[in-house]
Amino acid sequence: MVRVFLFLIVIQVVIASLALIDCLSAEKHQVRALPRALWVPVILVVPLLGPIAWFVAGRPASGGGAPRAASPRPGPIAPDDNPEFLKSLADSARQRDEELFRRWEEDLRRREEDLRREEDQRRERDPDRADTPERRTDPDQTS
Repeated sequence: MVRVFLFLIVIQVVIASLALIDCLSAEKHQVRALPRALWVPVILVVPLLGPIAWFVAGRPASGGGAPRAASPRPGPIAPDDNPEFLKSLADSARQRDEELFRRWEEDLRRREEDLRREEDQRRERDPDRADTPERRTDPDQTS
């Protein structure tokens, strides 16, 4: 007798779990008879009759035995699926790269001008050494 009782408990738990999952995964507008907020306690509190009532009266209609077609969900789409968003990302990355490249070029021009100015000043101070590069000696080196 205990085995039969345990078997019935297992059946009750399985049917209640299936009914609860089905209830929670159904679209809001497809739930019949009661709102979903009332179906969940009915399935959980009323043993065996709650899940059976869900499958008979609350479950969405299956449409004549044919499998239900997934209805497209209205609303926002994920950013990685939105071509406009992806284009805006590419555009902003391109603009950042162009700005960075422009700043690097300006910095390079400024440094080249500074080097030319220093070289011109060096030539003005010592016209004899204008053709030879400036030599720096390391004071730690002994010859």
